[in-house]
Amino acid sequence: MMAVGRTKLRFLGAAGTVTGSRYLIEAGGRRILVDCGLFQGFKQLRARNRKPFPVRPSTIDAVLLTHAHLDHSGYLPALIRGGFRGRVLCTDATAELCGLILPDSGHIQEEEARYAARKGFSKHKNPKPLYTRQDALASLERFDRHPFDTPVSLGEGVTASFIPAGHLLGAAQIRLEIGGRVVHFSGDLGHDPDPLMRVPEPFGGADVLVCESTYGNRAHADTDPEAELAPILKRTFARGGTALIPSFAVGRAQGLMLHIARLMGRGDIPYVPVYLNSPMAVDATEIYHRHHDEHHVSRADCRAMFEIATRVNSVEDSKTLNTRQGPMIIISASGMLTGGRILHHLQSFGGDRRNTILLSGFQAGGTRGAALADGARRLRMFGRDVAIEAEVVQLGSFSGHADANEILHWMSAGPAPEMTYLTHGEPSASDTLRFRVEHELGRPARAPEHLESVYLDRPR
Repeated sequence: MMAVGRTKLRFLGAAGTVTGSRYLIEAGGRRILVDCGLFQGFKQLRARNRKPFPVRPSTIDAVLLTHAHLDHSGYLPALIRGGFRGRVLCTDATAELCGLILPDSGHIQEEEARYAARKGFSKHKNPKPLYTRQDALASLERFDRHPFDTPVSLGEGVTASFIPAGHLLGAAQIRLEIGGRVVHFSGDLGHDPDPLMRVPEPFGGADVLVCESTYGNRAHADTDPEAELAPILKRTFARGGTALIPSFAVGRAQGLMLHIARLMGRGDIPYVPVYLNSPMAVDATEIYHRHHDEHHVSRADCRAMFEIATRVNSVEDSKTLNTRQGPMIIISASGMLTGGRILHHLQSFGGDRRNTILLSGFQAGGTRGAALADGARRLRMFGRDVAIEAEVVQLGSFSGHADANEILHWMSAGPAPEMTYLTHGEPSASDTLRFRVEHELGRPARAPEHLESVYLDRPR
């Protein structure tokens, strides 16, 4: 353990990569983990999920979640199974969404392990999931829900506050006050304008800032999402094709359905069948209905968003969908083609030139989505190479993350921290943003390394 009276921050994930967010604060004999995400993308990153956690889970007192996406919450069932005995603190909507996302993650892992064993393409004789659906369900019993902007005591002079971050229902910045020092975690900051979410609450200052940098080396295109989407869909339908849209089930799927409903309602694109092949996305859409205070979509648009798509629930119906012909739209998880039903659709529709694959968000390095965005025409799936003949389009106007200019604007609202640590970004993104923070804002900044530790005590 650390020296008595010292405060230490350890970067256990999201350093030099855009996945696996895990930050450990050690202070006053307590250990607090901010985010508990899965590593995704490159194989060497995914392998970290199977390694022993850098500290014994039983020594962690509490976990604070910024939001529900798997790269921030998805390791929780494994941490709890590994011995973590404390509570998981988050906002109400984050707890609701984790109630969908974590069991679904466990279920997908079990399905993939069984499929790999049956087809014999795993290198392991008896492939096992990282955790099961039952592990995930058990982890939900540890959740404590807390409102935004209301400090909660974690004991030993430590308090935490959840501050709206935009990006996703329930998404929060986390402000930790520790012995008179303030450490602020940005979480994932929302894009302005976002079709669903309200803008992040401005940065209010801190002694130390830990900030995401997903889009730290670029600015989003100044393009209306519906103006970008309409011509792609129209040319796909004109050739009798299917628009296949890999999508995150929470956040992105709802935004896509909102825009598609508006386009069809105005007659900008023809009415064609729309299928939402993600039971989790269906349930998440209902959660958006219950949390109108967190987003700016009217109740009428919410109803249209919910009604535009035929919901595909069973595996049998999903298989039947693969036998249909276009024109139609299929929205299915996962957004980076890392797993789920979308891979079976890709096998069925990816080889036909009439069809279009629309990549609707950030594609982390090492994922199939990133390979497609970079021009790959063959993808490795289920132990074999699959040829891709369909048109591939990377949409530029659908990001749920703030871009570099928006991050700098958000930072500049508050006084300068003693240090800004830039995480949750690929190395080029984090380092580009570091340069801009130093030279445009005149503030010290660093991009930390994986497993690096820093002391946060007041400079003497």
